[in-house]
Amino acid sequence: MWPLLLLLLHLCWCSGYEGSGQQTYGDDEDWYSRTYKATPWCAPIKVKHGDVSCRTPRGEHYRNVMGTRCKIRCKQGYEVQSSEVVCMASRHWSSNYACREIRCPKLDMPVNGGYKCSDGSYFNSRCEFFCSPGFTLKGQKTATCQHNKGWSAGVPTCIDIDSPKIKCPNIKDKWAGPGKLTARVAWDTPEGVDTADGILTDVELKGKPPKSDFAEGLHKMSYTVFDRAGNKGSCRFSVRVRVRRCGQLFPPDNGYMNCDSDGDNYGATCNFICTGGYELQGSAARVCQSGLTWSGAETTCAPMNINVGVRTAAALLDQFYEKRRILIISAPTAANHNYRFQMTNLQHAQCGLDLRHVTVIELVGTYPAQVGRIRHRLLPPALSLQLRLLLQIPQRSFQMLLVDKQGIDKQRYPFPITAAELFTTIDTLPLRKEEMELQQQAGQTCQS
Repeated sequence: MWPLLLLLLHLCWCSGYEGSGQQTYGDDEDWYSRTYKATPWCAPIKVKHGDVSCRTPRGEHYRNVMGTRCKIRCKQGYEVQSSEVVCMASRHWSSNYACREIRCPKLDMPVNGGYKCSDGSYFNSRCEFFCSPGFTLKGQKTATCQHNKGWSAGVPTCIDIDSPKIKCPNIKDKWAGPGKLTARVAWDTPEGVDTADGILTDVELKGKPPKSDFAEGLHKMSYTVFDRAGNKGSCRFSVRVRVRRCGQLFPPDNGYMNCDSDGDNYGATCNFICTGGYELQGSAARVCQSGLTWSGAETTCAPMNINVGVRTAAALLDQFYEKRRILIISAPTAANHNYRFQMTNLQHAQCGLDLRHVTVIELVGTYPAQVGRIRHRLLPPALSLQLRLLLQIPQRSFQMLLVDKQGIDKQRYPFPITAAELFTTIDTLPLRKEEMELQQQAGQTCQS
């Protein structure tokens, strides 16, 4: 009987080493194998972070005999390789039954940002994402490691939505210099600042660039900067140019005014000219000074004071030099038909004569009974005779003589002409063309 029992034990001992005995399947399996080498049982199952329920083939008392099947259930957050293990003849359980903590894949680091986790990548770890300064989070702010080894949310992105900053220059009002209507304005080009990666792609200026000449008035300017994300930031500033000005001058009656620059700004000069038959009184030129007052005295144009008491005809004509044209009408008697026709025709054209700076001198009669007249002022008979002799005008026939402002005999008429014919002749004179331009600018015309 004892020899048979020893043989069976020996056979069981040998069968206990069939298969692999090198792996660890439980917390106490190696210890149990070393302690009970001759026992054909698997190590008792002890599961941390879980529980186990076993069923033996024949309802044995021990739950680790060969053929025992055990189901493993892990606590939340843990997992097992196989939910059911079997005690094999090798005295090892068929699979690893330890409950190991669930772990999610490592999260990717968001570009231009990062994250912090409460427990790394393990189950129920809560990771909070953040972005670098200047960037804004797009997506879920947090992600939690779940039981299925997946994260509750994907990795968000960090985007640059902040506008870059730029500060425009602060420019005080600029004053134009003497004789100028503009001022040169200079400033340093402002530098923009990007709150994200610090890189700006472009700077645009709306308006004139620095070190330019700006006209009088208010000029609105702006700078705009762009970053790599396409965001832009702007600032605005103004450039105001002021011009010092004197009070406005006006041309005198019966005269013209010609000013350079803008006419009333600091440094401007105004020149005055009187029309034919008028003499300038006061300053011929006035300058707008730094104190914003005009130099010189007020300018006026007074009518010519013709002195008929001179002794010679030359002295009389000199008074008209460069001032008036002279139309001398000579007739033997006041009853002369040509004389009466001519005077009647010219009386209706007095505006045209004045516009063309023409003074009419009448010489009527023969010496010593001849009479000379400039409008209502009578010439002495001797002075009238000298005029006829100096200009070679006959006494006993009608004749009309046109003398220009330089004292040159321009045209003689042995018979009456119309005012229109006379004006056509005068308007062809070179000096008259300049006069017409001035009169046109001043709006001097005859309606009739």
